[in-house]
Amino acid sequence: MRWTRWTAVALVAVAALCALLSLSCSTATTTQTAAPAAMTAEQKVARGAYIMGTYSCGDCHTPGSLYGAPDTTRRFSGSELGWVGPWGVVYAANLTPDSTGLAAWSEDQIVNVFKTGIRPDGRQLAPIMPWMALSHMTDDDLHAIVAYLKSLPPVKHVAPKPVPPTEKPKGAVVMFPPPPAWDAMNLPKPPGMK
Repeated sequence: MRWTRWTAVALVAVAALCALLSLSCSTATTTQTAAPAAMTAEQKVARGAYIMGTYSCGDCHTPGSLYGAPDTTRRFSGSELGWVGPWGVVYAANLTPDSTGLAAWSEDQIVNVFKTGIRPDGRQLAPIMPWMALSHMTDDDLHAIVAYLKSLPPVKHVAPKPVPPTEKPKGAVVMFPPPPAWDAMNLPKPPGMK
């Protein structure tokens, strides 16, 4: 009989505790956290530089980087080293705010390219450009990248135009072999391949 009394007392105590917790949760005032303060222009540029560095964007877009000697006086001005794959030959574009780079592109156009992989002229970025990773970033981060790019010194350099897969590459190129069977299992056939 003793255990029944203690069990009953314990159950009542647990029920009372649950009621108190339930009551305190339902009547507690909710405090709203203030939205984070907007970044200053300098913080935005610094954030963009950090992101571009962690994504190693300069490896392709800065001359000399893939040869172990990046030319920091021409940072993000594009490269003439071609990337050959089923897509043909593509070259890293000039991302500086020069007329041969991104000067004519608006901030929203650049952000849209990062989100969709489609340039303002309607051309799809090559698969070698990891825009798919950028597309998952927050708008704040994407706008920070643009702020950084727009803060760079303009460098005049027209990157070579893409070359279709049906033409032979010229100049220095990094060539991707055709994909092995496992990787190609669900890929569409590139133009010119059977």
